Amino acid sequence: MTAAYKSAPRGTQQASRAMARDRFLRLLLPAATLLIGLALWEAVVDINDIPPYVLPAPTLIAKTLVTDWQALWASLLVTLRTTIQGLLLAFGGGVALAILFNQSRLVEYSFYPYAVILQVTPVVAIAPLLLVYLPQPLAVLASAWIVAFFPVLANATLGLRSVDRNLVDLFELYGASRMQTLLRLKLPAALPYMLGGLKIAGGLALIGAVVAEIAAGSAGAGSGLAYRIAESGYRLDIPRMFAALILLSVAGVAIFAALSLFSYLVLRRWHESVLAEER
Repeated sequence: MTAAYKSAPRGTQQASRAMARDRFLRLLLPAATLLIGLALWEAVVDINDIPPYVLPAPTLIAKTLVTDWQALWASLLVTLRTTIQGLLLAFGGGVALAILFNQSRLVEYSFYPYAVILQVTPVVAIAPLLLVYLPQPLAVLASAWIVAFFPVLANATLGLRSVDRNLVDLFELYGASRMQTLLRLKLPAALPYMLGGLKIAGGLALIGAVVAEIAAGSAGAGSGLAYRIAESGYRLDIPRMFAALILLSVAGVAIFAALSLFSYLVLRRWHESVLAEER
């Protein structure tokens, strides 16, 4: 008993060290891979004397990012604002419609096929049509919403259907109303599914906004970052195009990281998907 008692803290310390080492490697290895790739890229451009309009060096892209920061940052804010608005509308509408589907099979049978059709139709084909009937800001927002809507709806619908039937029967046995069952059982049980759909929809909303901005192709103070990419391509300003692409990629990663953090903070105290990772 004494030996077992003494070995327990040692095993816990070893597990903690292993987790710390694993987290360190998760950060170190991608960073090292990125640095090696950038160094090889720079070397290939320098050795072969590749012109900037064909393939700019990473140092030139970084310099362009600093030089044109003000214009690129303003355009990025336009794209991010549209993305966040579309994501919020998609999450609110998707969850609300999923609740209606769960409460009425007739509503689900009537509208779910059209949600599927909306999802499988490429946004590249929808965006020009939206620009015909809507002002440019609303058309871009609608494109972001369309792409982000279905993942939220599908995951929320799945989560509401996946509630343990024994718990539903228990609520019915105690005389709970449909609203009480929904608020106290189904929605908490479906929350991880909804948050999973929200993380998927975050990146898709950014894609929808970018596609619509390229289709709109209008300059001015309200131009998004996608238009700056298209404009740079027309002018063969490839370093600026790469700089804008890097900003878009960083924005997408930041959106996913923020939504992952939000999901963790919501679920960390009670859901097994988070508790299992912390063990």
